[in-house]
Amino acid sequence: MMYRLFFPFSLACLLVFAQPLIADEQLAEVTERISERLQAINPELRLDRVEPSPVPDLYQVVIGGQVLYITGDGRYLVQGDMMDLELRRSVSDGLRGQVRLEQLEEHGVENTIVYPANGDTEHVVTVFTDIDCPYCRQFHADIDGYNREGIEVRYIQMPRAGIGSDSHRKAVAVWCADDRNAAMDAAKDRGDISGDTDCANPIEGQLALAQAMGVNSTPSIITERGIMHRGLVPADELRQMLDEEKAQAAD
Repeated sequence: MMYRLFFPFSLACLLVFAQPLIADEQLAEVTERISERLQAINPELRLDRVEPSPVPDLYQVVIGGQVLYITGDGRYLVQGDMMDLELRRSVSDGLRGQVRLEQLEEHGVENTIVYPANGDTEHVVTVFTDIDCPYCRQFHADIDGYNREGIEVRYIQMPRAGIGSDSHRKAVAVWCADDRNAAMDAAKDRGDISGDTDCANPIEGQLALAQAMGVNSTPSIITERGIMHRGLVPADELRQMLDEEKAQAAD
């Protein structure tokens, strides 16, 4: 089993690093070699992506949303974040952010509950939320503040107690309501909601998505550049962070 390693710092921008040029044929050979080595260990392992890293003969590999590093001969695997100490930047964040954005795109905005920005939309964030999470309620209590900052909020439900729990029932009831935004407002305000729970809904898939993306707490905020911020971030601070990410990405 592979375990995530966490580092005691966070980065405020999505960074795309120049990668060594490599022929398509060579990359295909490396991908096949790495795939064979991994499946010899666990036949269920499937490569989502293989790309060159800035280090010669070391490849960035995506497996189930995780970014790992494997040598071209498939012998050595390095787990964790790769840092460029000269630039003081994460090498892994660019690819990790791309993967998150692709996962969200596949999930579809139509399967989220959207609170549009007031006026011009300056930023879009996706927020994994739990109706029974106190900090999620605190976040939602100022949803108008986020929208006034020009931030569109797209909610994905993540009932942390799991399928069949009371939190799951509430999430489904919100989705099944005629007015999902009004139902979300009521649920976040009262901590409960009644209503239909028999409609087709994406909640179980959203829990699977959270697991695939490595979301393990609520609220978790995914920015438009694929960066994950865990925990409650006030509206004005979030706007500042998003502005900084946008400016740094443009550099």
